[in-house]
Amino acid sequence: MAPPKGTRVYAIGDIHGRLDLLGSLLDLIAEDVSCARLAESPPDRVVVVCLGDLIDRGPDSRAVVDRLVAGPPASGPLAGSQWVCLRGNHEDYLMQFLADFSMAPSWFRNGGLEALRSYLGGLPDDLVADYPALQRKLYRAMPPTHLRFLSRMPARHVEGDYVFVHAGIRPGISLEQQDSFDLMWIREPFLSHEGPFDKVVVHGHTGVTEPEIHPHRIAIDTLAYRTGRLTCLVLEGNSRRFLGT
Repeated sequence: MAPPKGTRVYAIGDIHGRLDLLGSLLDLIAEDVSCARLAESPPDRVVVVCLGDLIDRGPDSRAVVDRLVAGPPASGPLAGSQWVCLRGNHEDYLMQFLADFSMAPSWFRNGGLEALRSYLGGLPDDLVADYPALQRKLYRAMPPTHLRFLSRMPARHVEGDYVFVHAGIRPGISLEQQDSFDLMWIREPFLSHEGPFDKVVVHGHTGVTEPEIHPHRIAIDTLAYRTGRLTCLVLEGNSRRFLGT
């Protein structure tokens, strides 16, 4: 199992508003790329894939989105790299709230208050009194670049023998026919499925103490918002290894 020849992929697990950890991990990735370019066979192409859940729970949702909207730096080891940010269920929560204020209680119970605080600079006193007004406040507070970025996030990305998604895929259904809701939200029957998928699935969403390599899937959500451990899976040729904060 391998990504395309000459390609090195860095897949980053759930960030959840931890700009500090994202910055540290991007520095580690840049250092890793720099070392690779000193080797005899440096990669022709570097791809950074964020597996979704950029926001919520941690303190800096807005700043995390800002950093990823900016994309790869213009100079340095990561210049010219390709960055892909997938939509997770928490981005889905936010976008659903902007379309339907009745989503507020569910989103807020699951870490959305931290994203709201990040964009509004604090929480209003009348938080639960007027969800439509809160919806309008958030919409006005979000930069147009963020709204475009979040609305255009893909639910999956393929590199060779690997497919990258936030949550997983539904067994028995081809990649082309997968429902985007499953790609962002599924746990079972994906997690307990022991048979092969069309490709090896790299995912976050379901927290693990350590990165887990299973025969047909690799789980890398190490609960960074709580543990301080943001994990990156590095794929090149038949090699699999990890970087982390």
